Amino acid sequence: MTQQSFITRRQPFWNEFEIIIRNHRKNLKAKASEFPRMYRELTQDLNTARAHGFDPFIIERLNTLVLEGNQLLYSTRTFSFKVIADFFIRTFPGAVRERWRGLCAVMLGFYGILFFFAFLCVRFPNMTYEILGEGQAWSLERMYNPDSEEFLHPRDVSSDADMFGYYIYNNISLAFQTFAGGILAGFGSLFVLCFNAAFLGAAAGHIINMGFTSTFFPFIIAHSSFELTAIVFSAQAGLLLGYRLFITKGLSRSASLKEAGKTALPLISGAAIMLLIAAVIEAFWSSRHEFPLTLRYGSGIFLWLILLAYFLFSGRKSSER
Repeated sequence: MTQQSFITRRQPFWNEFEIIIRNHRKNLKAKASEFPRMYRELTQDLNTARAHGFDPFIIERLNTLVLEGNQLLYSTRTFSFKVIADFFIRTFPGAVRERWRGLCAVMLGFYGILFFFAFLCVRFPNMTYEILGEGQAWSLERMYNPDSEEFLHPRDVSSDADMFGYYIYNNISLAFQTFAGGILAGFGSLFVLCFNAAFLGAAAGHIINMGFTSTFFPFIIAHSSFELTAIVFSAQAGLLLGYRLFITKGLSRSASLKEAGKTALPLISGAAIMLLIAAVIEAFWSSRHEFPLTLRYGSGIFLWLILLAYFLFSGRKSSER
């Protein structure tokens, strides 16, 4: 290959690429699907020019185009309400609908364990202290006892803003632990999910035994729709990682895990947003014990129904495609 034949054959392509670089705001949108391929071709041209020892001027021009193309290709995307809206309307609910069988299995296991331990602790009250410990059981009593100074407020928390920070930290930590446990062949996610289901069931059973149901259930009914569902989604995302660790479908393990990460990303991202919403509700609404019980129960039931309708009907076309 001679330098002149190389330039004659590839010069029109370089000029086209340079026009896109110089006027990317006008031209990149029309060439968005082709730009990665064009960038790879330009990189190959630069390697070819270097390998054959062509004129340094040609190499310098190609190198400049490659650097500017790299900056344009990997630059931070601007904030887009359209992308955010598309995630909520199609991507997230579509991902949930596509994996409804696995999610139903995880949800059945989670709620099955929760209700089993709640029944067990109501039937055998001493089991509560074996599961929770005396300190945790006493802390729950103080939180849901209307006569306690810590009524509906965690320890060392005095304002709604502090409560929001406290709840969001706990929620996100739990979601991350549940999701990250999937790297342990999925068993980590299952363990965290089952442990928290047993803990929540035992806590509910203990509160029922103490006679604080009139403060406990109105408190949890509103935010629990988002919080508990998000925990299930985090576990499912972690199980996807564990599954692809062994079922690689012909890929290397690292490539298989990377592919699983892309599949699980909508679930774990949506779960994080749901936990943020749950923290807002828990901090600024659930603790409003002065509101009528009818209003608090009604709002909680409404949120459960809205969430169910969202995942049943939103993203339907995306899921079918």
